[in-house]
Amino acid sequence: MELAYYSDYAVRLVNSEEPARGKDILTTVEAVRDLFGDNASAARRATDADVTRFRSVRARLRGVFEAADKGDETLAVDLLNSLLLEFPVSPQISGHDHRDEDGRPLWHMHLADHPSNATAGYAAIAAMGLAFHLTEYGVDRLGLCQAPPCRNVYLDTSTNRSRRYCSDRCATRANVAAYRARKRLEADRSGNSGLAAESAQRTSASGER
Repeated sequence: MELAYYSDYAVRLVNSEEPARGKDILTTVEAVRDLFGDNASAARRATDADVTRFRSVRARLRGVFEAADKGDETLAVDLLNSLLLEFPVSPQISGHDHRDEDGRPLWHMHLADHPSNATAGYAAIAAMGLAFHLTEYGVDRLGLCQAPPCRNVYLDTSTNRSRRYCSDRCATRANVAAYRARKRLEADRSGNSGLAAESAQRTSASGER
């Protein structure tokens, strides 16, 4: 499993809440377990107590993205480091479930967690994955969606650092809004130009008399 994969844990958790829309899907233990995806064994450790704990970690992870969005690299790194210290992992070389054509293991780095509860395990993997992404691509690759009111987070992996939206849906919505705004501006300018021309004609006619 590639280390970059683990950064998705952070995105999934943060985007379980949409503050501007008043939406929060993280209200039950089932919702907590869904965040683990294919990691069924880790999901089974979740209990009702993890709902509150997950929300706390979520707020701290969102703080990392918000600091990055504001250009405060030091704060983003400090916030992430505090999570890494609180929720450590053990990097290990693994070859499970990955074989080449000759049946030999395809060795790769794996993050082994040793959690006291489901939240600790998830937080450890999410923080480490986000740390790998940050150090590999830069703090400015941690983004907040620019399509109001959405403030979902995303990881920018574009070649020219051009990503601004969390999804194609938000990108389309923002483009449509921008197009309509341009059309309104053009209409206003056209209307103002027409009024100015009409005023000039009246002034000219009055002067001729």
